[in-house]
Amino acid sequence: MHIPDGYLSPGTCAVFYGVMAPAWYLASKKMEKAFALKGLPLMALGAAFTFVIQMFNFPIPGGSSGHIAGGAILGIVLGPWAAIIAMSLTLGLQALLFGDGGLLAFGANCFNMALVMPVAGYFIFRVLTAGEPGAYRRFFAAAFAAYIAVNLAALAAGVELGVQPLIAQTMDGRALYAPYPLHIAVPAMVLPHIAFFGVLEALATALVVSYVLKMGLSVEAVRKASYRPLWVFIAALIVLVPLGLLATGSPWGEWGKEELGSLLGYVPSGIERFEGAWKGVLPDYGQSEGGNALSYVISALIGSALVVAAVYVWSRLWKR
Repeated sequence: MHIPDGYLSPGTCAVFYGVMAPAWYLASKKMEKAFALKGLPLMALGAAFTFVIQMFNFPIPGGSSGHIAGGAILGIVLGPWAAIIAMSLTLGLQALLFGDGGLLAFGANCFNMALVMPVAGYFIFRVLTAGEPGAYRRFFAAAFAAYIAVNLAALAAGVELGVQPLIAQTMDGRALYAPYPLHIAVPAMVLPHIAFFGVLEALATALVVSYVLKMGLSVEAVRKASYRPLWVFIAALIVLVPLGLLATGSPWGEWGKEELGSLLGYVPSGIERFEGAWKGVLPDYGQSEGGNALSYVISALIGSALVVAAVYVWSRLWKR
């Protein structure tokens, strides 16, 4: 779901930056109170968790792959405003450091995974847990909310990619950017999430949310809480991230120029121009340079540490 540069027209990218700019501003304003109440540790922990969990890729039939996004977890646990900030910082560092998702397409990626997914997950969960829910209702509410939220995000990405042949093509009908039309792009994005990735997202969200709520953690909590078990859990995930290397196929819509050229017989000129313009400091989490499991673990460690730092730096800069 990390759309690379070149797959969306510059005009499309500008629209989504325009949509996200007020969302980022409003979320920042809404979070000022939480900063004063020491809500940053849980935000930082959530951002680190989503960074690491997205490194676990799962293969699906057909040679493609995907991963848990974690947006609904952030939305439910942190609330929609903090989730927008935490996920946006995560996506920004993924793009800058590792070339995972485009810089031009950053606004669109944030719209899908930092706005649609956490906000939908939050409100669906709140509706389903109205009143005095028990543990079982919270569990199934979190699972259902995550399942719907991730499929809404996949649908948004499919539409964004699928409209590109309609709005930008050459005189001979070749697409300038993402080449597959809506009737191909939308099912290709949505069906794997309905059948497989949505189920994984639902289960992971229900388990994590149930544990966090049981501990009584929240961004607004004034009392001092121990986050040690959750940090230990993230550390364990970092050690295990090489399991994500077992899935070798590219996620749908995230092909490199060479791979796309072999699929189509040509490379759309927009993708030829913009794709890979910024490869990141450690491209592909160190794997494009012949990396191994250790380099993947190091990338997870560096990335999670930097996204934690980014949450604190961003809060300081905003309060100034």
